[in-house]
Amino acid sequence: MDALGVLLALVLLFGLGLLTLAVVGTVKAAKAVAVKVERHEANARRAVENVTLKAKTYTRPGAQGRISATRLALRSSLDGTRQVLEGAVAEDGQLTESLQLLARLDVHAAELDGELRTLEREPDSGRIAARLPELRERADRITRSAETMRWAAQDRMHRFAEDELTRLGQECESEAGALRHWDSAAAQGGGVDAGSTAAGVTDPAPAGQAPRPGLTSGGRRPGAEEALGLADPLARLAQRLRKPSAGPSGG
Repeated sequence: MDALGVLLALVLLFGLGLLTLAVVGTVKAAKAVAVKVERHEANARRAVENVTLKAKTYTRPGAQGRISATRLALRSSLDGTRQVLEGAVAEDGQLTESLQLLARLDVHAAELDGELRTLEREPDSGRIAARLPELRERADRITRSAETMRWAAQDRMHRFAEDELTRLGQECESEAGALRHWDSAAAQGGGVDAGSTAAGVTDPAPAGQAPRPGLTSGGRRPGAEEALGLADPLARLAQRLRKPSAGPSGG
């Protein structure tokens, strides 16, 4: 009975553990889905607001149009910088600090956008004319800071790409030389043959045979007796014996 009770307790604990893991996984998945949905909703809402601001920029004359144009330029600059930094931070970890600075800058931009939205609904044109220059000057400072980081990040990415392309080109040229290994071997062999020919080295004579002097070899040309085989003394004696006697005849 005790063993059966222990076994039942272990099974119960195991089941509770699985149930807990399932609940925790479900909660995490639900939170992740909620975060994604909220992010998509925020992006969609921001896109609609940007379209509305662009329409107001062209349809509202005077101070109201300038306010809409200022808000639109502020949003566009921050959104463009964020896209560039987030797209390159995976390859360049140093951009993490730039993203942190952009987040701090975004806080000031959100506060300024709220003030501009309030001023947009202000019925007093005098107050709008008094506040708008100072708000636009703050917007220009934020926009300039965001653009400076965006351009610096783009220049950094371009420089890294150029360096990588240069290294890749050098590696490709080295690999091409290794693939054409016969060119280097032929160049070395051709140098040796050309040097031997220039030095006047000729092919050796066959084994057991004396080299024959040629017409242009610089050696002595053979004489007539050597050519006829009369240079040998025995050959000359045999030639004299073949000649008729030079004395008077016996008849």
